[in-house]
Amino acid sequence: MLETWRIAEIVVWISLAALLYVYVGYPLFLAIVGLFISKRHAALGYVPTISILIAAYNEEAGIQKKLEETLALDYPPENIEIIVLSDGSTDRTDDIVREFSDRRVRLLRVPERKGKTNAQNFGAQAARGEILVFSDATTVYHPLALQYLACNFADPRIGAVSGCYQYFDPTGNSPTGLGMIAFWNLENFIKMAQWRIRTITGCCGCIYAVRHSAYTSLSCDVISDLVQPLWAIRKGYRVAFEERALAYEETTRSASEEFSMRVRVVTRGIRGLLSVPDLLNPLKYGWISFQLLSHKVLRWAVPFFLLFLFAGNAILWSHPIYRLSLALQFAFYGFVLLTLLLPLHRLWKPIGIPLYFCTLNAAALCSVLEIVRGRKYVIWQTVRN
Repeated sequence: MLETWRIAEIVVWISLAALLYVYVGYPLFLAIVGLFISKRHAALGYVPTISILIAAYNEEAGIQKKLEETLALDYPPENIEIIVLSDGSTDRTDDIVREFSDRRVRLLRVPERKGKTNAQNFGAQAARGEILVFSDATTVYHPLALQYLACNFADPRIGAVSGCYQYFDPTGNSPTGLGMIAFWNLENFIKMAQWRIRTITGCCGCIYAVRHSAYTSLSCDVISDLVQPLWAIRKGYRVAFEERALAYEETTRSASEEFSMRVRVVTRGIRGLLSVPDLLNPLKYGWISFQLLSHKVLRWAVPFFLLFLFAGNAILWSHPIYRLSLALQFAFYGFVLLTLLLPLHRLWKPIGIPLYFCTLNAAALCSVLEIVRGRKYVIWQTVRN
């Protein structure tokens, strides 16, 4: 009995320490180290030829607006080509793209629907630009976003550049909207701090660029915005974060939509990291390995730490401190369940943050189980109409 008690205490404190490290310790460490390192923004002026690859599946509702906005971006028009990668669209997406008279716009219909990563592989083969820029059909770019991305490639050591997400809730009614915004603000802070120290290990999926010569054809079941930069690092390049290159994207509209999306993203992310296991070797890739373990592996393990913390507290419930901790956890999860059933976030938006936290970690838990089951996520469905 005494030994069980000690094991439970160890489990509780290790779990608590891991949770604090993921959400507080690691970002704080990056911020402190970054204080002693100065890094200047790349200067505008380098404008190589670029190919903007837009993966699209049944995007008839917004593809015309996306193309018009992309053509209006502030970048030398003679140095741009836009390729819409239609991944087996069954609506009017292809027809709308074909109707564009601007010769910079091309339609590339992927022969067989195998998902976004496969479509990007297909597009990279056909692209003519020195730099490949990857965008989603629903994303709005800052007018100077392309210039901000491109100028970093003046440094031949840079193999990929990530832009910066800014999420917004257009209706103000999303139960997880503010949580999603807060999460990505933290992500952007971490990426900025990682880049200030040396390099980042993953890009923002709807706004990132890769040197064409550094592009690697990837398996269909991995997430390209994580694995493509990792392959660039393996080839000896660095990956930059450009916070001035802004991309604006709507938050998901419900907890179920966010959950489904995160399960797909995290499952593909885990598979992607497993495809380059040598990068987790700290003896060979010290800083890179440290980032991946701290920012990816431990974050994906958070739901297990939460379960261990709850189970350990349940075993130790007879002690007043652990009984209080268990009661607080019951109250927290009970409140989350209540916000899932009732739109309390409409009274005060921060009320939705605990729901987003639990949605995120429930999805991570399911993703790990999907990996164990051998489940692969390749194709995606359009959720915004």
